[in-house]
Amino acid sequence: MTAPRQRRTVRLGAFYAVHLPEADDFAFWRERARALVQCDVPPDRVAWVEPGAMGSLFGSGETRLPAAPPDATPVRASKAFVQAAQLAICHSDSERFGLLYRLLWRLQAHPRLLEDRADPDVRCLDDLTRQVRRDMHKMRAFVRFRLVPTDPDALIDGLAGPEAQEHYAAWFEPEHHILRANAGFFVRRFATMRWSILTPRGSLHWDGEALCEGPAAVKSDAPSGDIMEDLWRRYYASIFNPARLKIGAMLKEMPRRYWRNLPEAELIGDLIAGAQGREARMISTGAAPDAADRPASLAALADAITTCRRCPIGECATQGVAGEGPLDPQGFSGLMIVGEQPGDEEDRAGRPFIGPAGQVLDRHLAQAGIDRGAARVTNAVRHFKFVQRGKRRLHQSPTAREIDICRWWLEAERALVKPRIVLALGASAARGLLGRTASITRERGRPLPLEDGSELWITAHPSYLLRLEGGARDEQERLFAADLAAVAARLAQLGKV
Repeated sequence: MTAPRQRRTVRLGAFYAVHLPEADDFAFWRERARALVQCDVPPDRVAWVEPGAMGSLFGSGETRLPAAPPDATPVRASKAFVQAAQLAICHSDSERFGLLYRLLWRLQAHPRLLEDRADPDVRCLDDLTRQVRRDMHKMRAFVRFRLVPTDPDALIDGLAGPEAQEHYAAWFEPEHHILRANAGFFVRRFATMRWSILTPRGSLHWDGEALCEGPAAVKSDAPSGDIMEDLWRRYYASIFNPARLKIGAMLKEMPRRYWRNLPEAELIGDLIAGAQGREARMISTGAAPDAADRPASLAALADAITTCRRCPIGECATQGVAGEGPLDPQGFSGLMIVGEQPGDEEDRAGRPFIGPAGQVLDRHLAQAGIDRGAARVTNAVRHFKFVQRGKRRLHQSPTAREIDICRWWLEAERALVKPRIVLALGASAARGLLGRTASITRERGRPLPLEDGSELWITAHPSYLLRLEGGARDEQERLFAADLAAVAARLAQLGKV
């Protein structure tokens, strides 16, 4: 058993103010916090004062910080707490030091406190660390170095002299005290380049050998542009893919507050505005052979798919996977089910939907009263796109261009099968049928007319359900079942017309 912790009495009513030399000085905070815990100073008797803060609010009530007695009980803290505290202390919240000390104090009696995710202090610590990590990630993603003019009079304080012919500077506005915490990344990433990172919270300067810190800066200290920015803007415009544009996701990953320091940001508005036109041009440049060249039978279609090499996917897959279903029109229910692409098992066997996703699909089809054997089951893309990881082949989603190239095969198959209802499983399948990006959330649960007179119904792909857990999976399974039930009802209705 662990010996009882020795309690030491401190001066009754004493208040201790700890003045930190730096806003992110974890080592200093840890040393002072350890001594205070060993002297049994409760959290409500300690004030943590950041540099530059107003004078103490406690006046004559402050007491000189106690020193830990030589025989004091060691302070206990898990590795997880130390790692989280090192991140949280970089946050800009002035209450972070008090929170960390309160948690350290409580950990002495409850060593597994951090496992209680419902505890308010633990949740607050999680929030602080998550926000600091995000700020560090954004700094790494959105720092843009610009060449500093070689005129010595134009160099800002702290930069190398005129003998450094190429010195680059970047301006960044972090939300938190992450400059020192991120320094190692930039030294490793740009080890052979002389650079400076200027922020309102301080600056870093690297001369290729040594890193030094400098004072806070203002934006005008950094160069406003250089000769490489036109090249960078052309590169950004060339890799912008309008077919995969999701404005909400883009703004989440690249919030507007960062745009003013990014040279490519001035292009974003026009790129978004012209996305639809560029997408249409992309489709036209990948246009398939003329409709007159389409195979005349499903067997000919299957043979032609096997030899297709119009996109790179066909080069690495084992074989092309054609659709399957009843060959006798009398046995066809009028339903065509379209997935994204073959998986690993489908690629090896040459049949669609026989792996884990196919098993989920079969179960839900049976529950909805849909006979898979009476439906045409196929995919928008006919070869398995994957990346090799050891002996495993990991699925990779096809690009919009790859889906558009393969759309010709899907249209040829529809022309031969003549379905009355087409069920698209996932966004890739919907794109293969519509020629545009579709939102499952907005368009599921209702029929969309296709140009050949059939109806398109859109739902999630079964593999999406397999990736979910708990309540999220239960909810998506319910929606998937409802979509299939609606398709079954519509099939029954069309059968009576």
